[in-house]
Amino acid sequence: MPDYDLLRDHLSKQTLDEFVLSMDEIEAILDDALPRASFRASWWETERAPDEKMAQREACIAAGYIATRLPDGTGVRFRKKTAKSVRKWV
Repeated sequence: MPDYDLLRDHLSKQTLDEFVLSMDEIEAILDDALPRASFRASWWETERAPDEKMAQREACIAAGYIATRLPDGTGVRFRKKTAKSVRKWV
């Protein structure tokens, strides 16, 4: 099972309010393969079920980011929770 603390640490070092990481980039950060479930939007989306504790979501939240899987499933958009401008991505 991947160590999502590595993702948290990576996200904590970021200075951009919003950016995208491909699934391959996330796997490189984790030095491990993501589970098949990671290709479902609900697996990443920190705002969808905030009461449901999942390690990957908790890592994003702890680093101050909201995660949303891209519609095509190729990556994840990370947006700082404190970002002033919020754009709706389709």
